[in-house]
Amino acid sequence: MSDRRAVHTPDAPDALGPYSQAVVACGLVHCSGQIGLDPASGEFVEGDVTAQAERVLANLCAVLEAAGSGIECVLKCNVYLADLADFAAVNEVYARTFEGDAPPARACIEARLPKGALIEIDCVALAR
Repeated sequence: MSDRRAVHTPDAPDALGPYSQAVVACGLVHCSGQIGLDPASGEFVEGDVTAQAERVLANLCAVLEAAGSGIECVLKCNVYLADLADFAAVNEVYARTFEGDAPPARACIEARLPKGALIEIDCVALAR
């Protein structure tokens, strides 16, 4: 596949394993899951699930920009929460990020997450 390329930016945390931050192919950007790690320190941001959600979405924005896309191009997100009781708090942050009449499709599930994260989000977006 000649149009397949991996994306890496120092403005988002490095992958925790043998995968890319994102892969661009066939006009789509497939972003790997992001957790609330600060890209500079590699440590979780201080605070609760709201702080982690804000960092997760900032990390996704950085990866999308590095891929030549943007948050407004997101088609679908998968949201993983360590505790579904955090759904309302995360939904507030999510709604601020995806403003407008046509937010992306979304799934949300409870799961055990890497490094004890409270939230993880991956997404698929259109490449510009």
